[in-house]
Amino acid sequence: MNLGELSGVKLLATLVLGAAIVTGGLYYTVFKSQRDQNQAAQVKLQAKLRENAELEAYRPKLADIERQLSNLKQQLDIERRIVPDEKEVDNFMRMVSGEARKSGVEVRRYTARPYVTKDFYTEVPFEVELDGPYYSMLGFFDRLGKVERIVNVSNLLMASVRKPTEAKAKHTYQYASNESIVATCLTTTYFSHDLDPATPASKPGTPVKK
Repeated sequence: MNLGELSGVKLLATLVLGAAIVTGGLYYTVFKSQRDQNQAAQVKLQAKLRENAELEAYRPKLADIERQLSNLKQQLDIERRIVPDEKEVDNFMRMVSGEARKSGVEVRRYTARPYVTKDFYTEVPFEVELDGPYYSMLGFFDRLGKVERIVNVSNLLMASVRKPTEAKAKHTYQYASNESIVATCLTTTYFSHDLDPATPASKPGTPVKK
């Protein structure tokens, strides 16, 4: 059809109809897709605003919660020093030897004993042989009872350096002139195995080098 042959009214009607068809096509393609995206974005925005409003109620409590978490972390750190999560046998032996040196006592031997596994912790015992002056020995056990890590002392035997076998000492040493006491005892420390099941670090009954 030649547009030039149409009258003015018919031509206008044809143009209007064409524009309506084009507009309708755009509406159901580009415009409708954009409107759907805008509606979806508006729904997400409203959901995020509601979530922010709910969280806003906790803002005054945030500082208190952070303080509580900090206190709990400090308590956990203290508990881990008292009852570690790991055996830390080397640290335990260094600690005992350090307290002995401070007291003027000589540690001669560590002998590992079988571990004893409980529900939430494991006992790690060592037989210890030591010697020194009488009051130094008393001072050593007093210091050992005050260390941060839990240490239990049992099966304590004490004898004169002249008769060390009465304390079940394994060997006789060249004792210093001021030494008067030989002792053996069982020192037991503990570790938590909630996350680390007990696995012996040394063969029970084997002397451990200092």
